[in-house]
Amino acid sequence: MMVPVALLLLGALTAVVGPRFLARADWTDREPVVALWAWQCVVATVLLCCALSMTLSAAAAWQAVRGHVFATAPSGVMDAYGLGTPGPWAATTAVVLAGAGLWSGAMLVREILRARSGRRQRGAELLVRAPLLPGEEPANGCLVVLEGERADAWWLSGSAPRLVVTTAALRRLKGRQLDAVLAHEQGHAQARHDWLLHCSAALAGGFPQIPVFAAFRDEMHRLVELAADDMASRRHGRLTTALALVELNEDRGVFGPGPTPHAHVPQRVDRLLTAPDRLPARHRLRLTATAALVPVIPVLVALVPGLRALG
Repeated sequence: MMVPVALLLLGALTAVVGPRFLARADWTDREPVVALWAWQCVVATVLLCCALSMTLSAAAAWQAVRGHVFATAPSGVMDAYGLGTPGPWAATTAVVLAGAGLWSGAMLVREILRARSGRRQRGAELLVRAPLLPGEEPANGCLVVLEGERADAWWLSGSAPRLVVTTAALRRLKGRQLDAVLAHEQGHAQARHDWLLHCSAALAGGFPQIPVFAAFRDEMHRLVELAADDMASRRHGRLTTALALVELNEDRGVFGPGPTPHAHVPQRVDRLLTAPDRLPARHRLRLTATAALVPVIPVLVALVPGLRALG
């Protein structure tokens, strides 16, 4: 029964090679949306390898599971997997991988609950800073202006998502720069980048010893910003979007020589001002299709013995 072992080895290989390949690729910053998809495919392949290995290991260890997994399989398929003589590691592997899956789900639930709690808290703070006037009904407008001395803008997600902008930001943002900020935040909301951030944070928090999940989280935070920058720049121009970033972050010292929590902002501004043209559509399609084929590999590995039995 070597298929579960092969799947685990394939998952480990993908976890090592996938991030290195994407880190060395010269197209990820030019096409952040494609890079986001490629990263999701790499992580999905790792998780799929673990899930398939768990299923086959459980089928080898317990007759009840075997009956459900191969209930509709033609005769001879079960024998091709060599499930009749499971090794002593089969039950242990299945239990460990099942526990890891349950832990991942628990971490995702925790991350979602934390995000909802944070949204409720920010909504309450927003209501305190911008209370409704007597007789005023809650509006569904997407823009809320707050009194503030710091130039800032952020997207408050929820049933009625809103862009919150301080008065200092309105004084600094000129021309269509406010429209660029709005388009940037709308890009996050339309692409549901919050779900990518939640999933990557759950995996990285649940398995801090696994480098691929930490790299996945870090790249999601970086790439979603680049993708939103591109959406804003396509509508309002690269220069306008870059100037809006500068105006919002100049007072935070992010353009100084020392390291800051927002050190990625100068790189984003440089990219908007000097980035090369997008890849041709055919090249983007080829990269997307290639990434989509990666999760198919563990499925084919799991099906090889059965296909040979039927062939």
